[in-house]
Amino acid sequence: MKLREFPAKRKSAKAACVFDLRLYVAGQTEKSVMALANLKRICEAHLAGQYRIEIIDLVRAPQLAAVDQIFALPTLVRRLPEPIKKIIGDLSNEERVLVGLEVQRVRG
Repeated sequence: MKLREFPAKRKSAKAACVFDLRLYVAGQTEKSVMALANLKRICEAHLAGQYRIEIIDLVRAPQLAAVDQIFALPTLVRRLPEPIKKIIGDLSNEERVLVGLEVQRVRG
C-alpha cells in the first residue's frame, strides 16, 4: 500500500526517471515528516526531473517491510539504478544522502 508518490517534474518529454526511491515511514512522526521534506529538497536540488519517490507507511501496511527488508525507520531505499542502496534516518545530512545514493562521490 502506497501512501503517496511524488513523480519527478519532467523538463522535457524525453526526460527519464533515473532514480526510483522508496521512503519507508511510520505514520506522521516528526522523523518521518523530516525525512520526506529533506528527501524532496535534496532531490529537487540534485536530481531535478530524474527521480520518483514512493512513500510506504508501515503503520498502514506493516507487511510491506519484508519487501525491502526494513528493520529501522525512516529508511530510504534506492531501487534504481541498481544496486539497491539503503539509508536509515531523517536524511538531514545532505552529503551522506548524496554519497549513499551515489549522486556525489566521497570527497578525498
